[in-house]
Amino acid sequence: MNRRRFIGGLGLGAIGLAASPTFATVRLDTMPPLLARARSALITHGGRVLHRDRVGLVDFSAPSGQPRFQIVDINNGRVLTNLLVAHGRGSDPGNTGVLQRFSNRAGSNASSGGAFLIGDTYFGKYGRSRRVHGLEPQNDQAFARAIVIHSADYVSDNMARASGRVGRSLGCFTVSHEDISEVLALLGQGRLLLADR
Repeated sequence: MNRRRFIGGLGLGAIGLAASPTFATVRLDTMPPLLARARSALITHGGRVLHRDRVGLVDFSAPSGQPRFQIVDINNGRVLTNLLVAHGRGSDPGNTGVLQRFSNRAGSNASSGGAFLIGDTYFGKYGRSRRVHGLEPQNDQAFARAIVIHSADYVSDNMARASGRVGRSLGCFTVSHEDISEVLALLGQGRLLLADR
């Protein structure tokens, strides 16, 4: 286990996620907010989310230099991984490393919040990537905007350590080259991704 994943896991443990009992027995009012929202989204969008064993949670309230993309085992509430992820340029025009706003508008280059359905894998400009489909009015243009999960050079541990932030995407959920295989393996097609702040 590398240092950032260990530290990220400790942070989540402090708010109760890593040590949660079986997901089905956790009351909504005692769960961390993102996990509670993911559970609600699984109920709301149940007919579209085929696999409910794992969910992705992106906590955009944290700065980009901190791991803020958790993949969680729903059955026991355990955090499987905690990674760096970029937000969109349009969400942080001053390049501060802190997301300022969401947008669903084409050409905004901003991140969108809400529940997403993980789509198919494809090979594109950034190599192996995965499409996402917005499930809510606030992100229903994600597929048309080509918002995807991919890796890029501008997300790395070295960059986060050196500048306290990582680079910005055009609205995509961008992770490091070292992490993309793990993300795609754990967060496969038909699963839920929830992003919020």
